[in-house]
Amino acid sequence: MAEYLASIFGTEKDKVNCSFYFKIGACRHGDRCSRLHNKPTFSQTILIQNIYRNPQNSAQTADASRCAVSDVEMQEHYDGFFEEVFTEMEEKYGDVEEMNVCDNLGDHLVGNVYVKFRREEDAEKAVLDLNNRWFNAQPIHAELSPVTDFREACCRQYEMGECTRGGFCNFMHLKPISRELRRELYGRRRKRHRSRSRSHERRSGDRSRGGRERERRRSRDRERSGRF
Repeated sequence: MAEYLASIFGTEKDKVNCSFYFKIGACRHGDRCSRLHNKPTFSQTILIQNIYRNPQNSAQTADASRCAVSDVEMQEHYDGFFEEVFTEMEEKYGDVEEMNVCDNLGDHLVGNVYVKFRREEDAEKAVLDLNNRWFNAQPIHAELSPVTDFREACCRQYEMGECTRGGFCNFMHLKPISRELRRELYGRRRKRHRSRSRSHERRSGDRSRGGRERERRRSRDRERSGRF
């Protein structure tokens, strides 16, 4: 029985635990959901709720032509937001493996930012600190998220341009950053990792050379004293 329950955990067959919360870290029913939302006590991933504001969704005045935001302006605005948040996460909390922003319109997903850190300790540190901070004159709400595999959380139909639910789909519609920014942010991270690796190798080499020298001195001392 235990094996069976483990095999269906977080799936549609699981009548106790919410499959949507397990897969995407959010549920449209919220606290009113009839199934359990098992909030993780440790995770590499954090959720920053409703932090991104899409200007195209905010331009809702009578004169739509005057308030319309072009695709180029939209991408520049989004890239600026993404770079600011990504850089803040890396500089203050730790190495970021992956960051994703939802372009959904449902209240439980709109503007959600998911940040997956390399280490669980960094994610925990980020949540504790972020909940005492503000962004764009709004308090930040952050929590640990059960999402570890974004492929399971994403809407595959949206990625193929075929989602019929639009912005109110219950799976993630992830907004892409420009290729130039992706190369800059993730390339910067790879360079930093290589730099750290070389620094570690140098330190290890120094320690190794120092250890060999100490062993030679001990050997000479043993020979002089007649010890093994």
